[in-house]
Amino acid sequence: MSRDLSDATLDELRLALADDVAANAAFDGWNAQAVAMAALANGVDADVAMLVYPGGAPDMIDAWFASIDDAMAQRFDGGALDNMKIRQRIAALVEARLELLSGKREALRRAQAILAMPQNLRRAARLGWRTADRMWRLAGDSATDYNHYSKRALLAGIYAATAIVFVDDESDDWAETRAFLSRRIDNVMQFEKTKAKWLGSTQYRPSLSRFIGRLRYPAV
Repeated sequence: MSRDLSDATLDELRLALADDVAANAAFDGWNAQAVAMAALANGVDADVAMLVYPGGAPDMIDAWFASIDDAMAQRFDGGALDNMKIRQRIAALVEARLELLSGKREALRRAQAILAMPQNLRRAARLGWRTADRMWRLAGDSATDYNHYSKRALLAGIYAATAIVFVDDESDDWAETRAFLSRRIDNVMQFEKTKAKWLGSTQYRPSLSRFIGRLRYPAV
């Protein structure tokens, strides 16, 4: 359905056109033709539309992923995750995001191939981190220590691997993808338990850095 985007800013156009660009990218690839068709469907000048994706395909994919993240967050407005355990929250968020992508799996497949190119690996890592961070925040994570980084790195890896399984999953209701995701989350939960035990056992061990500091600046 065409929307009135006549007064939209470039930033607003970037997200507003992203889903239609992805729909066209499934057939035409992530290129100017996909943007032109999305612009035509929404009554936007094609030259103006191209201005919002100056970096070409990676910028288009970036915008699409951002729009999916926003849609994922909207699904859980109103405390829908509040009564779930943390494991269930993460699984629900990942599955919701995949469901939002389900109608455009070919576009996702093409996006994965582009992001896997050597020149785009840093961009791919940044996008994965952004999605993982959004999921953890929606799940209620408020860690600010090294756990903040380890949790996001692990989830980014889990999501990327699950998305690769997802694009080729022809099982009913994506049963293979859901099973794969469940196993990966189980592995992470076990890792977190092991890490917590290790940290607990080392909490009261002498600190070498603290000992050296006291030698230099003894307490009085």
